[in-house]
Amino acid sequence: MTCENVYIVQPLSDGTEQPAEELHAEAVALIESAGASYAGTLRVKIREIQPATYLGEGKIAQLKELLDGLDVTVLFNGELSPAQTINLSNALDGKKVIDRTTLILDIFALRAQSSEGKLQVELAQLRYLYPRLKGKGGALSRLGGGIGTRGPGETQLETDRRHIRSRIRSLEEKLEKTQQRRTLQAERRKKDGVRTIALVGYTNTGKSTLLNALTGSDVFVRDALFATLDPTSRKFEIEGMPFLLTDTVGFLRDLPHHLIRAFRSTLESALTCDLALIVCDAGGDHQMQLDTTLATLRDLGFDAPYLVVMNKCDLAAADAHFPQDAVCISAKYGHGFDILKRKIFEALENRFVHAQLFVPYARAAAYAALRVLLTEQEVQYAQNGTWISAVIPTEHAAKFKEFLLS
Repeated sequence: MTCENVYIVQPLSDGTEQPAEELHAEAVALIESAGASYAGTLRVKIREIQPATYLGEGKIAQLKELLDGLDVTVLFNGELSPAQTINLSNALDGKKVIDRTTLILDIFALRAQSSEGKLQVELAQLRYLYPRLKGKGGALSRLGGGIGTRGPGETQLETDRRHIRSRIRSLEEKLEKTQQRRTLQAERRKKDGVRTIALVGYTNTGKSTLLNALTGSDVFVRDALFATLDPTSRKFEIEGMPFLLTDTVGFLRDLPHHLIRAFRSTLESALTCDLALIVCDAGGDHQMQLDTTLATLRDLGFDAPYLVVMNKCDLAAADAHFPQDAVCISAKYGHGFDILKRKIFEALENRFVHAQLFVPYARAAAYAALRVLLTEQEVQYAQNGTWISAVIPTEHAAKFKEFLLS
C-alpha cells in the first residue's frame, strides 16, 4: 500500500504567526498519525477571505504551480465550507482537498476499536460530509474522506442524500441506546459507592501511560495524536480504597464543537466522574493545553472537581512555571505518584467516613450483607465480636448505624 503524501496550506492572519506555527506543527503530527507523509507547506497571508475559494486567485495560481505534476493531497489547515472545498479542488486540477476536521475524523476512523467508537466516527463523518455532497462523479470522489478515505468512503457517498439521512438517523438511534446503557452503568456504580476518576486533557500528554502506571494494566500506548479514542477503565486502590480510573479521548486546540459533541457519549465518563485529573505535558505548552481542556469540558457542561497533573516533568525546563497546586509527575518513570495519590485521596476524602465498628457475632450475617459497601482497613477478633476500622462512603454510613462506635 502506497503512502499518501500531504501538502499543507497554512493560513496566516495579522498577529497570528506564532499560534499558526504551533497549529502547523500539530498538522504535521496529525498527518503522521494518519499514516501519511508530510510533503511540504505553503504559508499564505490572509487579508481577505474569498467566499468561493478562501484563497485569492494569485495564491491559488502559486499553489497550482508548486503542486504541478505532484501526486499529493492538499490539507487546508483550518476549516473550509463545502463550496470552498469543491472549488479549490477544481482550481487545482482535481487534486483532493481536505481540511483539518476531515483529517481528524480520518484519524478517529483509524483509531476506533469498539463498536460504539466506530458508530460515533461514522456518524460524525456523515454529518460533516453530508452538506458537501454537491455535484456528481469527480466532485463526489474528491470528497471521499480524508487520508486513505477510511470510514464511510466513496461507496457510501455515491448513494443518494435520502439514504445518507436514513443512515444518520439509524446511527443516532443506536448511539442513544448505548448512551442509556452507559447512564445505567454510571448510576449503578454510584449506588455501589464506586468512586470514578477520569483522565482528561490534551492529546498525547501521557494519559494512557499514567493509567497503566497507576493500575498495572497494559493499555495500548503510542506517541501519536489521538492514540486513544475509546474509553478504557481500570480499577486501582489508594489506602485500601477502590477507585475506577478511566482514560478518555484527548482534546486538540480549535477542535470544532460539532466534533466534540459527536463524541459526547465517549466523554460521559469524564462528565459524570467524582474527580478529573487534567493531564498536561510539562515539557510543552502546558498552559494552552490546560486552557483548551477546561474550555472543551465546560462547553460539555462539566462541573466536577479536578486536579491539574503536570506529566513528563523530567522534560520540563528548569525555570518552568506551573499552575498553583499542580501535581508534578513522570508517568514513564513513576515519579511523584505518592503525592498524586495523596492529593486524589484528599480531594475525595469528604466523600468517605472513617469509622470504628463493633460487630457482635450474633449480628455477623447482617454485617456480611453490608460489607461490600465499605473498605475494611483493620480487623481484630474479640471474645464477643469483631472490632473493625473501616472507610465508608458517606451515602452508606447510615446503614452501619447499629455497628458504629465513632
